[in-house]
Amino acid sequence: MTRRIEVRAALLCVSVSLLLVPACAQDNNTMNELAERYVRLVLAVGQHDADYVDAYYGPAEWRTEAEAQKLPLAEIASRASALAQAIAAAKPPVTADEMTQLRYQYLARQLDAVRARVSMLTGTKLRFDEESKALYDAVAPTHTEADFAKVLAKLEAMLPGQGTLVDRYDAFRRSFIIPKDRLDPVFKAAIDACRSRTLQHITLPPGESFSVEYVTGKSWSGYNWYQGNYRSLIQVNTDLPIYVDRAIDLACHEGYPGHHVYNVLLEKNLLRDRGWIEFSVYPLFSPQSLIAEGTANYGIDVAFPRAERLEFERRVLFPAAQLKSEMAAHYYEVLDLVDQLSYAGNEAARRYINGEIDAKGAADWLEKHGMYARPRAEQRVRFIDQYRSYVINYNLGKDLVAAYIESQGTDRWGAFARLISSPRLPSSLVTPNFQPPTPK
Repeated sequence: MTRRIEVRAALLCVSVSLLLVPACAQDNNTMNELAERYVRLVLAVGQHDADYVDAYYGPAEWRTEAEAQKLPLAEIASRASALAQAIAAAKPPVTADEMTQLRYQYLARQLDAVRARVSMLTGTKLRFDEESKALYDAVAPTHTEADFAKVLAKLEAMLPGQGTLVDRYDAFRRSFIIPKDRLDPVFKAAIDACRSRTLQHITLPPGESFSVEYVTGKSWSGYNWYQGNYRSLIQVNTDLPIYVDRAIDLACHEGYPGHHVYNVLLEKNLLRDRGWIEFSVYPLFSPQSLIAEGTANYGIDVAFPRAERLEFERRVLFPAAQLKSEMAAHYYEVLDLVDQLSYAGNEAARRYINGEIDAKGAADWLEKHGMYARPRAEQRVRFIDQYRSYVINYNLGKDLVAAYIESQGTDRWGAFARLISSPRLPSSLVTPNFQPPTPK
């Protein structure tokens, strides 16, 4: 998950005049002015919501001004309404090139999400689907207990024994925990492999890099704090045991070709090369997050198709973690089934946010239908408390991205690179026959 970061002025000393590069034509001036107003509004909302500004690497004085002014939410709402009218009046002609059209659509829809978040901060209560549509430009499908029954029955057969199914699954996974003293070498090996594979297909600017920290006391398992200037800080939460499959997942999702690459390409191609100042800020509760999380999750499969991943883990990661590599194939057979239960997490969040169940009920649902061990289920409920309908960005986001990229032809890497270098919206990814995969 991409994360908010306090950006030090030393990380990026770029003036507005430098960002508005000479290549920007005169007819972009209006959009640039509107984009600046948008950035300042996002920074203003961040004074009321500590999670809102996930990253900022624009002019330092804009953040300083936002902190000093601390505009009331009512004033932010008024300015956002005025900006929406100005953006509507600046709609480009149908003859404009695709990137100009995409920029306009992106800015307009991102501002809609700003207005929705401000409304929530002032007390508006939205149901789960209303909220996800307003903030992320998407609505996840609804599931019932019956939708997951066949998968759970298959898991019952694969994991025989005494006790509940989730307890048997948890016991099975204990053989695949990375020992704490092996975490760093295992993650470094995974990161090196993800980076190597990414660089074979995507050109990144010189100097891009990230560092890794191991932390505790978080509601998430991993987090990318993009700091601008092509650098990220990636944090891995060690509160709960970390399984060997999470090494590739986190290295790809948070790093290459996931969040780190996504943010680097947006900064390089849209902010620096085009001077589009709106890409100096990332409001977490916005359509941008579905693209960010969806591409980060799909990027795992792009970088490591299943057969190649299994071979790499057997040869490199299992030995690095001092685990038995002969069990890798069976381990992933079980994980593939559990992955079909991912939408159970959305359903727990939907019912919890809609007031149909309480926190305990949400954890119970995650245990029974999502195969979350109790400590992990409770951690996930804390995540839902903090981020609410954000959960759809992981699975629905991945499915939308997958369907879109696979509709573009056989060059998955090329389509992936183009997507993470452009201001596309989630609703624009929906292909005519798109249907989220169903548990089976």
